Amino acid sequence: MTEPLSLVWLRRDLRLHDNAALYYALKSGRPVLPVFIFDRTILDALDERTDRRVEFIVQEVNRLQNELTAMGSTLVVRYGHPVAVWKELIQQYAIGDVFANSDYEVYAKQRDKAIAELLSEHGIGFHTSKDQTIFDRDEILSGKKAPYTVFTPYSKKWHEALTDFYLRSYPTERYFSHFHKTRPEPIPTLAELNFKPVGESFPARSVSAGLLNAYKKTRDLPALAHGTSQLSIHLRFGTISIRELARQAQAASEGTFLNELCWRDFYFQVLHHFPHVEKNSFRPKYDRIEWRNNEDEFARWCEGRTGYPIVDAGMRQLNTIGWMHNRVRMITASFLCKHLLIDWRWGEAYFAKKLRDYDLAANNGGWQWAAGSGTDAAPYFRVFNPSLQAQKFDPKEVYIRHWVRELGSPAYPKPMVDHATVRERAIATYKKALNQQEE
Repeated sequence: MTEPLSLVWLRRDLRLHDNAALYYALKSGRPVLPVFIFDRTILDALDERTDRRVEFIVQEVNRLQNELTAMGSTLVVRYGHPVAVWKELIQQYAIGDVFANSDYEVYAKQRDKAIAELLSEHGIGFHTSKDQTIFDRDEILSGKKAPYTVFTPYSKKWHEALTDFYLRSYPTERYFSHFHKTRPEPIPTLAELNFKPVGESFPARSVSAGLLNAYKKTRDLPALAHGTSQLSIHLRFGTISIRELARQAQAASEGTFLNELCWRDFYFQVLHHFPHVEKNSFRPKYDRIEWRNNEDEFARWCEGRTGYPIVDAGMRQLNTIGWMHNRVRMITASFLCKHLLIDWRWGEAYFAKKLRDYDLAANNGGWQWAAGSGTDAAPYFRVFNPSLQAQKFDPKEVYIRHWVRELGSPAYPKPMVDHATVRERAIATYKKALNQQEE
């Protein structure tokens, strides 16, 4: 009789080092076979056949395969809908248990529920672990055992709870001999997945102590090539360990970067406890706002032709390299919601399509913050002045002129709206919606 295997299903955790689910699989007493699924539910919904995220995943899956092949094992890679794939795997292998790391997105939770039920029907255990966050969904709660909806008290409790216990790495390497010994399987190519390469290099998966020490001073200056870590794509797909990064951030001379990791946890727990935020405002009364939703104005924003150089630079950076500096993400989002009165969901969806580091929890949290509709959001009457933001964070226009080459020439458009006028319009529109009597 074939010896049952433990399968570890890799998703947002594309690494063998310090991986919670992999650790528990390797300790299960059975040979371990890692699995990765190119999920058609997600891939078929992508509009563009050149997608940096898919290209990055293919690159990292091949790296994992090389590491496993060197140990005499393999990564089993499938392309399809998860339930159908798992039905095939159940037929193909004798499976004792399946291990995976938790995911907090609505679709992912529904997918995992369906897989758990399928596995249970066949007497197979499905075990999930915390891995992509430092604190899990219910580990940081208020004194009333309720989830926090304001960042500052959440952050205070988060930092107080951050002991070495939560930052310990899982010593997976000790048990690498437990991988199932078998011949390597082929990995689907980008072309076989019906995607084309962009052909760009991706950011390094490490950050220097110097950057972390200077992070408070450099993080808001988009002209600096290395003012931020650009680790977001690696955090998104788990090619680095959040625990190792947090330990490195703890060792920095000041805590700004560590606080960014706290924000990341905060948005994950908001998405988990308040899943309605995926489609609706966290604060329901903000769904009463009468958005203008002018499609021509939205197109100008998307293309970086608003006539506000810092906004246009950000949108062109996004469209060109699939990434935008975080300070500029706030400026461009505020401009769309407040200056143009376009529904934040339109902007969120555009960022979701373009960002190489797109993460639902953080993207949604950031957009609702800018729109004023989220947890701990900017008040509705706070309207960023793009010109003042540019003067403050890009005073020599280095960042702007890099992306807006025609600035100062007749080819560059005049501002599409007047800041003072649309500021008053935004405040009046928000005020009208928020002051309506609850029906």
